[in-house]
Amino acid sequence: MKVSIIIPALNEEIMLPRLLDSIKIQDFEDYEVIVADAHSTDSTREVAAEYGCRIVDGGLPAAGRNAGAAAAQGDYFFFLDADVVLPQGFIRNVYDEMQDRYFDLSTCEIRPLSDYRLDRVLHRMINLAVLLNLRIDPKAFGFCIFVTKRLFLRIGGFDETIYVAEDNDFVKRASIFSALRYLSSAYIMVSIRRFEKEGRFAYMKKGIKLNLYRTFKGEIRSDEVVKYDFEGFDKPESKEDADFLDWLEKHLIKIEKNSRTLNRKAALRTPQSNYRHLQPKLEEFSHLMEDLDVYLGKKERRV
Repeated sequence: MKVSIIIPALNEEIMLPRLLDSIKIQDFEDYEVIVADAHSTDSTREVAAEYGCRIVDGGLPAAGRNAGAAAAQGDYFFFLDADVVLPQGFIRNVYDEMQDRYFDLSTCEIRPLSDYRLDRVLHRMINLAVLLNLRIDPKAFGFCIFVTKRLFLRIGGFDETIYVAEDNDFVKRASIFSALRYLSSAYIMVSIRRFEKEGRFAYMKKGIKLNLYRTFKGEIRSDEVVKYDFEGFDKPESKEDADFLDWLEKHLIKIEKNSRTLNRKAALRTPQSNYRHLQPKLEEFSHLMEDLDVYLGKKERRV
């Protein structure tokens, strides 16, 4: 077995079929799908069974991923969430690039399942943050982590005592043995339901808060650090909004292009290489985040 796709789930009867349909039409056959169900009260298990998935008992995401991995037979573990959709050729592209380039740990670009332009811009910012920190403070989302079985077992899987950001902890520990790589051949489509529930920029602010806490105080092991009842924001529609998004997207594309070039050059160096050349890009990106914070924080844009 080459690939084990592991999906932690809880009451995902609506979202799960879209993911499983996108897996079913892939041009790759040597895989298995494991759904780690956290005792759903809807028909999640029935849906998974109808698609021929293996079903194991799960829990919180870390526990679910570990339970799925314990039952997995593949050489590569692809960790996904129930609310993502795979584009055609995804499994083959990820597997082939990891094989051809001897990657043990990787992630890829994420794109929103939305036509709303602000969602596209925010996801571009998220991707750029991952890319800029790739060799300084590597992070990846739990719905987009691809790792060899041998590396997963070497670090003991996900830490089930962590309440949130267990995916970043996993990548941090795994990257000690094998650097996190950003795949060039694949991207994944992700639901914007988190944005819609918590508010788009409020969701990003929560991520920043979590990262700051982890940097200065360590891993988060309770629900006291963050709350999940955030405000949302109206959709920008005015010419002022359109002009700002044009300006922001233009600068993001510029930083992204330069950062990809710098990371390719850095990949050719030794693990002890000095990455100070990335610092100006991080600072430029930080300024754009501040500008977006001010713009979306305008009183008249709050719901």
